[in-house]
Amino acid sequence: MSIINNGPAALAAETDNNSFGWDPSLLVPATYDIVWSLVVFVVLLLFFWKFVLPQLNKILDERASKIEGGIEQAAAVQAEADARKDEYEQLLAEARTEAAEIREKARAEGESIKAEKKQETQNELDRMTKSAKDQIEAERQSAIVSLRQEVGSLALDLASGVVGENLADDQRSSVYVDRFLNELDQKAGTNR
Repeated sequence: MSIINNGPAALAAETDNNSFGWDPSLLVPATYDIVWSLVVFVVLLLFFWKFVLPQLNKILDERASKIEGGIEQAAAVQAEADARKDEYEQLLAEARTEAAEIREKARAEGESIKAEKKQETQNELDRMTKSAKDQIEAERQSAIVSLRQEVGSLALDLASGVVGENLADDQRSSVYVDRFLNELDQKAGTNR
């Protein structure tokens, strides 16, 4: 059938064959077109099957292995991070324990130093008290000696006035004064 027809008679013959105005042979290709299309399709299919598909599979396998390697590497990194976190937490717990021990040790040392300083202060106070008592006793003894001399001198003056003689240079006057002072001491001892 020829697509190009000359004249109205050919057109009328065509319209008789087809009442709807279309030719079914337009949708069905010719046999040689089907054969050559199949040949080209098979050649392209073989080309893709032989060259393209293995390369595509290779690329997909590499990508899958990279992804799996990345997942494994991420899992390894995660495990290492977890291990380091556990190690960090353990070190932190040890540091806290050590800090508590250091605080307790420092507190104990502070208490020890405080007790030591308190004892030193008490010892110094005891020493100062003893020194003050010794000084007071020495001054008391000095005052007693001075007072004895003064009382002795007054007693000699009084006795000289009563007796009418000078008793200051005499050896006996010393004996009298000593005896008088001893009697005063004895009387003071009984009155206490």
